[in-house]
Amino acid sequence: MVLDTCKVGKAMGDLPALIAHPCARAAKALDDAGYDYEWKQVEGGALKFWTLPKRAEDRAEVERLSGQRAVPILVLDGGDVISGSGEIVSWVKAHPKS
Repeated sequence: MVLDTCKVGKAMGDLPALIAHPCARAAKALDDAGYDYEWKQVEGGALKFWTLPKRAEDRAEVERLSGQRAVPILVLDGGDVISGSGEIVSWVKAHPKS
């Protein structure tokens, strides 16, 4: 399984869900559940206007996998893709590691 996040990555994942960074929230859910995963950080932050010209190039793989450029996305071993921190957290809760 592969988790794609922005460069913020796992920083600020311990904050309450309403203010935690989405990428960190997804990574924390996987870490807390004990999942082993590959972690990829992608360039092209949405709030950094100077990254916008390269955003399409930097996030081409994310867009190919999920149909969007936004992260986080979780690519499961079978190839299914889960997009967004809320959906990833929900998936982790519904699939406790045995």
